[in-house]
Amino acid sequence: MHRRSVIGLIGAAALTATIALSVGTAAAQDSIKIGMTSALTGPYNEYGEGGRRGVELAIEKWNAKGGINGKKVELAMLLDDQLVPDRAVQNMRRLLDNKDLVGIIGPAGSGPTLAVIEMAAADGRPYMNPVAQTPTVTYPTPGKPRPNVFSFALQNDVESTVLARYVAKHFKMPGLVHESTAYGMSGADMIDKELVAAGSIAPVAVESYNQRTQDVTAQIARLQRAGADVVVCVGLGADLAVIRRTMARLNYKVPLVASNGALSIPYQEAAGDLVVGTRGSMVYVFGEDTLNPAAQGFADAYKAKYGADRWWGNDPQRPQIFMSLSVSNAYDAADVLFEGIKRANSTDPKAIATAIEGIQGLRGVNATYSFSPAKHHAIAPEDVAMFEYAKAADKIALKIVKE
Repeated sequence: MHRRSVIGLIGAAALTATIALSVGTAAAQDSIKIGMTSALTGPYNEYGEGGRRGVELAIEKWNAKGGINGKKVELAMLLDDQLVPDRAVQNMRRLLDNKDLVGIIGPAGSGPTLAVIEMAAADGRPYMNPVAQTPTVTYPTPGKPRPNVFSFALQNDVESTVLARYVAKHFKMPGLVHESTAYGMSGADMIDKELVAAGSIAPVAVESYNQRTQDVTAQIARLQRAGADVVVCVGLGADLAVIRRTMARLNYKVPLVASNGALSIPYQEAAGDLVVGTRGSMVYVFGEDTLNPAAQGFADAYKAKYGADRWWGNDPQRPQIFMSLSVSNAYDAADVLFEGIKRANSTDPKAIATAIEGIQGLRGVNATYSFSPAKHHAIAPEDVAMFEYAKAADKIALKIVKE
């Protein structure tokens, strides 16, 4: 036998042994280990730090009832990417190199998620997307999800449908402004198409801005000159506050209708009383008069652990509406992952994915979840409502907009 053939056989045998060891490692462990990268610090940590809390609350719930098939659950790796794509890539490499991890909780935004999703998809372990709204994260081809990726985000196509239907019904000359990220561009494009489909005219003007900008005067002035009777925005809360303050400074007195960032903590903190009249789309679970049992149990657990803090909101009696996209979305993502592992009775990635695809009618915090081989996203238009800031008795509160 030639020397090269011997080396090849030895190498093949070693590779086979390595693969067998890596597949068996997770199953042989005393605990179920998962990993997470998110924006734990930085200007958008309302999503990442909130997501960490949601995942840890889900872990505590499962461990309190004995774990998953007798094994405790552990958040074994928790990494901070600050919503920066390059950091998310570095973190994802570290997570995927750890073969003890059974599943991954992904970043808190479309930019870093799109930077890592191909890596995660090629790896094959269950990947739960809590926040990133760009549909191609889960569906690179329409109707064909990545086999191991499941999304608990308010996808752009879902949110755009809700926003466009509302705008088409109430306004005649919409102006559109969006952040220049994958999230902003895809969301704006979908709203444009949905407006036409809903029977409205196309936007009279479309403008874009960079995340974290402090000056949108030119963009808002162009919308004003175009005669837009509403400003429709796809962006995050801190940037929406800049837009709203600019509208006030230019004496541009038309409604601001925006994506879910309008209901976020940074928007409320930075815009102050100017939030009054702003309308935004959001998963409506925490806007209901009576919380469903899963939502109430989650709220009780959160308040017992963290109190009525920044993520909880100003009302000591119930969570703020934005919590559905900053904490409970990640909680539900982890909860469904654990349910899939339990049903599969295995840590094999394909077995877990198949088990999740078999989930039908599972009551989560944010919605009732049903998946299939063709459906890997959790939130539907019927789970979303439009909200408006209103002031009464010197207090500002959000209320569901009645169609």
